[in-house]
Amino acid sequence: MTDVSSAPDSDTSDSPDPTAFARRFTDFIAASPSSYHAAAEVAARLDAAGWTRGDETCGWDATAVTPGGHYIVRGGAVVAWQIPDGVDATTAGFRIVGSHTDSPGLKLKPRGDIDGPAGWKQAGVEVYGGAILDSWLDRELRLAGRVVLTDGTEKLVATGPVLRVPHLAIHLDRKVNSDPALDRQTHLQPVFAVGEEAPDVLDVVAAAAGVAAADIVAHDLITVDAQHGEIFGARADFLAAGRMDNLSSVFTSLEALLAAGGSRDSRDNQDNRDIRVLAAFDHEEVGSATTSGAAGPVLEDILVRIAAGLGADTAQTRAMYARSRCASADAAHSVHPNYAGKHDAVNRPVMNGGPVLKVNANQRYATDAVTAATWRRACAAAGVPDQVFAGNNDVPCGSTIGPITATRLGIPTVDVGIPLLSMHSAREMAGVADLAWFAAALQAWWEL
Repeated sequence: MTDVSSAPDSDTSDSPDPTAFARRFTDFIAASPSSYHAAAEVAARLDAAGWTRGDETCGWDATAVTPGGHYIVRGGAVVAWQIPDGVDATTAGFRIVGSHTDSPGLKLKPRGDIDGPAGWKQAGVEVYGGAILDSWLDRELRLAGRVVLTDGTEKLVATGPVLRVPHLAIHLDRKVNSDPALDRQTHLQPVFAVGEEAPDVLDVVAAAAGVAAADIVAHDLITVDAQHGEIFGARADFLAAGRMDNLSSVFTSLEALLAAGGSRDSRDNQDNRDIRVLAAFDHEEVGSATTSGAAGPVLEDILVRIAAGLGADTAQTRAMYARSRCASADAAHSVHPNYAGKHDAVNRPVMNGGPVLKVNANQRYATDAVTAATWRRACAAAGVPDQVFAGNNDVPCGSTIGPITATRLGIPTVDVGIPLLSMHSAREMAGVADLAWFAAALQAWWEL
């Protein structure tokens, strides 16, 4: 592990400008207020780079395995793959970087209108994922996601700042700072209007979508912080934004893939001729067990179809898996200065100290010695510092898509990410330098 005290400064000449990189990331976050928007934004950027979109509902012909870039979108998930020139199914493997597009929040219920006391109009929501509930109070919120219309078409929608969950004044609750307690059913319903002529919540959504409210028959809509990401700190080396868990990995893996020769006509993937794969799943925050989640079939579906397109039979496809590797890219925990005792005394990363290798003896992360060594080699090749996270034995850690992918496919996997503070808050904190370093390490990991 590189000693963070000797880590290179974030303005290293052989690295992309970290501040400019972070600002591009905040724009990506703003364009991706829901998992569905994130998948669409990745697709738009792949389109701009000349990649070809596939259709899962059709049989794939040879064009899906022609040299160059291809991708599919399934709901809030996107899987992209780059076929190198001269690929051979009997010798090639898959080099996968997995991430997820969803984040905790407050999801609008199917019937999302509450007629509150004294004429208040409130949105009926339920908690999605492991949100830090207090962080959603007293901030302006948008609703974003998709609506399904009467004719069966789907439409992405994102409102402006229309919701707010107001705190109760301390004068009316003297224990608010000593014994805070939020009832999920009664205390978390946002307000959006007041008075007899107030609209329904779907009226607001429909206006943003440019459709009639009566034409919306179903929806998947979640709250998102309306504030844009902001660089801050005495040296302008910190970043505050929503949804960095885990758009930080979606964005950096996309940037790395394109930088690693990701244009449609590129033929620079000659040294290894493995197939590079980006898999950004949905629903990780609620267990991944969906058609577009890591525990579902989406990645295996694509890998099987790629292998079949290259002429591989079942046994050859399994052999391709055995030659493969996966990096599960998800946010890591920076040591918290106010709660240092929650961390291990040695294996604790710090912000702006470089990408984090995540290890857990009980396989909450999929890292083992072999995959850890490969990751550290990639960091060294990229010239970036690396850190390691292992938990305090008395404090359980979370998990990722890593163990799921490793279990489903039998592909050796490493868990990595950038260190965050306030993880699962409506607004999280990251180090500016770590983002560009992580992208460089992922690029090197693909290119090794």
